[in-house]
Amino acid sequence: MNKVRSISNKQLPNKAQRHKLFGSVEPGPRTKPSEKSKMADLQNSKEDFLFDLDEVGIANVKHPITVASSLEPKSQTTIGTFEFSSSIDKSSKGTNMSRFTEQLQAFHQKGFVIDIKTLKIFTKDLAERLDQKDAEIKVSFPWFYERRGPQSDLPGMNHADITICVNYDQSAGYTVEASMSALITTLCPCSKEISEYSAHNQRGEVSINVSLIEDFDEESADWKAFLLEAAESNASARLHPVLKRPDEKMVTEQAYENPRFVEDLARLVAADLYEMPFVAKFQVKCRNEESIHMHDAIASITYDKSQQ
Repeated sequence: MNKVRSISNKQLPNKAQRHKLFGSVEPGPRTKPSEKSKMADLQNSKEDFLFDLDEVGIANVKHPITVASSLEPKSQTTIGTFEFSSSIDKSSKGTNMSRFTEQLQAFHQKGFVIDIKTLKIFTKDLAERLDQKDAEIKVSFPWFYERRGPQSDLPGMNHADITICVNYDQSAGYTVEASMSALITTLCPCSKEISEYSAHNQRGEVSINVSLIEDFDEESADWKAFLLEAAESNASARLHPVLKRPDEKMVTEQAYENPRFVEDLARLVAADLYEMPFVAKFQVKCRNEESIHMHDAIASITYDKSQQ
């Protein structure tokens, strides 16, 4: 047990003395310049540094962002986790890391709404700021959407995990990849078939990664809502933050009426993605956390529409 210490009138050294006691020392002589124009810039050194680098940048940068949505809430603030990078050729020693966060702050001050149009502008501006031929931004964030009980109509908040990656290349233009991970319910068809009384179900995760067509216009289609619908509508049932008894009856009966193997789920989601005109290629990964087994069940599909 920790002993309770009584209040005393112990006289402590002053703060400077305490710092000295624990290792602080007086500043030494200053011989190097403090003006930026006179400081050495090692990162901008030019020489043959042996290899080109595919990417150089910073990662795990957390920053507040605004997200627009076609679902309620139509505008929301959340936390984005960013990664910024560009390539550099072997004649450059490195990059100026501060320019990445300077760019982020500049967009934040103008109101940084995370949409593909804005991220395209961001990457092109970033490449110019870095004096490079390309730049890439990747941002991940939780996206919240309202979900109502199917019978009670009581609202609550669900969320899916979103990642957007935009790459700008001076010669090739833009490439845009977007991904979503959403949770759903599945009910085992085999269990339903062989059991006298019931069927076991599980919580599943649907992870979707898509490459969007070059001229995709986010104003004409909220890709987040489309991917969410592909994941949820093909499951046995959706998840709900608020369920009263009449809601629970409807959800469990719906799951029983729509049994899904993990293989079924992957194929059904893929079919919806195949029919989306703004999706150029996609990957679907499904994982069910089995309720009566020690293992998870997985299935995945990768498809490139240009190769059909």
